[in-house]
Amino acid sequence: MAVSDIKNQSGIVTVDSQIAIKYITIKLYNLKVIEMAFDSLDATFIALADPTRRAILSRLAQGEVSVMELAEPFAMSQPAISKHLKVLENAGLVSRSRDGQRRPVRAEPVPLRAATTWLETYCERLEGNFQRLDVLLEEMKATQTNPQNK
Repeated sequence: MAVSDIKNQSGIVTVDSQIAIKYITIKLYNLKVIEMAFDSLDATFIALADPTRRAILSRLAQGEVSVMELAEPFAMSQPAISKHLKVLENAGLVSRSRDGQRRPVRAEPVPLRAATTWLETYCERLEGNFQRLDVLLEEMKATQTNPQNK
């Protein structure tokens, strides 16, 4: 259905409530599916894609600190740092605890280990491919220098 099909006489777009409910339901369902489609590895790489979040993790590698202490070296507000922390927290890369009035943040290594294992697997495969290519190139060179071996 085109927008022109649902304009009334005064040019204002009107929508049947059933169509609107169906549209909204489908949109919400799709958003939920997309949200669920991210596995922990995807969430880890998404979180690590931002340089600010990598800097936060680097700082947390030295030990747990409060959100205010994390915000100090950055030229951004505490709420902005909190948004970055939420992404890191959703990926499982950081956790928060309660220590009286203080809410320290600490780095969690498990998702990084999973990402490292995944990367190492692909590095090994690529290195294997390059080694096979090296062998093939050496064979081709040997054939070119000794044409009687054909």
